[in-house]
Order: sequence, then structure tokens, then C-alpha cells
Amino acid sequence: MINPLNRLYDALIIGGGAAGLMAAGTAAKNGLHVCLLEKNSRPGRKLMITGKGRCNLTNNCDVQTFIASVPSNGRFLYSAVTQFTAQDTIRFFEDLGLPVKTERGNRVFPQSDKAADVVDKLTGFVRNSGADIITGEAKRLILKDHMVFGAELQDGSRILAGSVVICCGGASYPGTGSTGDGYRLARQAGHTVTPLRPSLVPLVAFGDECRDMMGLSLKNVSIKVFDTVKKKTIYEDFGEMLFTHFGVSGPMILSASAHMSGMSPDRYHILIDLKPALSLEQLDARVQRDFELNHNKDFSNSLSALLPSKMIPVMVAKSGIPADTKCNQITREMRRAFAGVLKSFELSISAFRPIEEAIVTSGGVKTAEINPKTMESKLVKGLYFAGEVIDVDAYTGGFNLQIAFCTGRLAANSLNSQEEKE
Repeated sequence: MINPLNRLYDALIIGGGAAGLMAAGTAAKNGLHVCLLEKNSRPGRKLMITGKGRCNLTNNCDVQTFIASVPSNGRFLYSAVTQFTAQDTIRFFEDLGLPVKTERGNRVFPQSDKAADVVDKLTGFVRNSGADIITGEAKRLILKDHMVFGAELQDGSRILAGSVVICCGGASYPGTGSTGDGYRLARQAGHTVTPLRPSLVPLVAFGDECRDMMGLSLKNVSIKVFDTVKKKTIYEDFGEMLFTHFGVSGPMILSASAHMSGMSPDRYHILIDLKPALSLEQLDARVQRDFELNHNKDFSNSLSALLPSKMIPVMVAKSGIPADTKCNQITREMRRAFAGVLKSFELSISAFRPIEEAIVTSGGVKTAEINPKTMESKLVKGLYFAGEVIDVDAYTGGFNLQIAFCTGRLAANSLNSQEEKE
């Protein structure tokens, strides 16, 4: 290992995640003497678990769609994503020898479906560019006269550098090293850190219905999220979701959570349409045919062609129709009411799951204190930010990794242009 004590670098990159790896490799390729400081024994630990281990690299969309997919301060990213678009990210990885593929929703994955391949290519990019990778943890920044001169490590040694880029990630998945270090360093430099909350996170629901369906995954269903405070639907989606012992999860639910600001018990209700391809009238006709085929069976034993087995007891209870009612005894009004339940299965949300379970952190270093054209601090000369530590977060689908890559790239490319410190 390189001894960091009294080593002088052009740039110190703190944090070896997606943003840090991109920043370190780019800055070194630009000819700077670069140190990447990572607290884990290997960089890219959080990257290893993204996309369920497949790593959703980016979203193959245009800049306008990208900005629209970042509900928190999306316009702040305009310069960064314009200079390094999703298509640039794709070319970057293909040039490193990593073939990629675009799937549903413009989600981009490595063809190998292995996040480890992404980490290997990024780490190789950093090493081949000539940057040093040092294992250690930053204790504090070295600051003087509103300028940064490096960082002191937890072991007392120091890394001196003309510029510092903070890429420590957020507060989600702390087991991967994202423990909020970047926020602590930003505050030390005088920056405002906006309130942190989980985003892209599973949701806790009232009642026992979700627990009773634990493990059941639904595909090709649609949801609406109704805000009882604003008295309107704030989000709609179509796709997959999962019932858990505490509530709901899955791609649609994670995306929905990003829209639920000011979370409080019972504020948000999720309405699940289990048969979105059918109108209420079409579904009623379908249910009627099933009842006719099973006219001598109990209501609860007639639904296997319509619903997953785990869901049947729950839906029978919600229908209000006694389970042992014979199908030929069910009235038209009862049948239509049951079809209505299938089209609008309602869950009341009580809370987010803990921030430690979130994919990303909402909140972070205040964007008004960062130059969007360079990612440099407006308060401290030579200090830059990139990735999740900034108060920007997006929907699921590769957008958050694109934020990391484009802000890391922009910060690195801005290092050469900064004036010499006096």
C-alpha cells in the first residue's frame, strides 16, 4: 500500500463508488496526479448490489427525459448530463470492453448481467489511468482561508491535494460504506445539508393483508398513489410489485416512494388494479363466466383462475362476500362490487422503511451552494461534489447511476480549469 503521509497530489477523490471511480479515472487520464481514497478494502461495493446484482448502468433516454426523471433539483444537472449523456455512458463502458444491452424502460445493463464486471472495468479504468488507490477514511478536510488543501485521515496521516472531490455517497445501505461521511465533511466546510430521507425505498402498510400475502410477486398490474392531503393522485405506474411481511416493495413501489414527500401515517393510499387490461365491465363479464363455470362451488373455491392462491383469502375478505357462498347465489350487485375490489385494491401506507434499506438518499449538500457548470463549491475553492452526496435523486431505472457518472465526470474535467491557489 502507498503511504499517504505527506504525499502531495493534484486531486484527492474521497469515495470509491460510481462517482468516485469515474472522477478519479477521468482526472488521472487528464494528466493529473490523483489519489482515490476508499474506506473499504475494494472500491465499488455498493455497485455490486445495484440492479439486483446486474447493475442498471444508465437509462438510454434523451436529456429532457432524464431531467424529468429527477424530481429533486433535476435542472441542476443540466450541464452535467448534457456534457456526459446516457449515450456517452454506454460508449464509455463499451470502449472499456464491456458490451451492454437496453431492456424494457430503456434500462441499460451489461450483457453479462454481472455487476462485478462493471466494478472491474471501472477499477481497471482508474488504475490504468495512473491514479493511486488508497484504503483509508477521511476524518476531516484541511481548510484555510476558504480553500481546501487535502484531508486528514482517521489514522492521523494526511493527504495533501490541490483539489478535493467528495464522492462519499448517501446514507443508504451503510453496510457498503455509505454512512454519511460526505455530509459530515460538507458541514465542516460550511455547507448546508438538506434533511435526509429514504428514496426508492419499500413502504410499510397498515393491517395484516400484506403479511398474509408475503412473498407474492405481481406482474403486469398498475398502481395509483393518492395523497389525502393534496386530495389528488400523485403517481401512476404499470409493472411489478411484491408483498412483504411489512408492506410492499418492488420496482413500481420504489419509484412511487420518490413522490411521497412529507410522509405521515395514512397520508398516502395505494390503489392496485389487478386487471388493468380489462375495463370494469369486461372484468365483471369475466367474473360472471367464472361463476357460471363454478356455479355449485363455494365463492372462495372459484377464484383460482383469476387470482394467485395467496391472494384469494385476502380478496374474499375484502369483498364482503361470505367464503362459503355458492357462486349461483351471488347477486349481480355483489359480483360487480367484487370486480370493483379487483380494479382498486387499496392499501394505506404508514411509513417508509428505514433509510438503511433505501436504494438512494433524498436530500444532501444544497445545490444552491454548488456551481452546476463545474460541481465546485461556491464556498470553498478547490472543493467539489459528485454523486449521491448532492441533494439530487431520481426514479429507479438507471437514472441515479447516470447522476453519479455525469457529475463525477464533470467534476474531474473541471479540475484542470481551476486557477492556481495563492
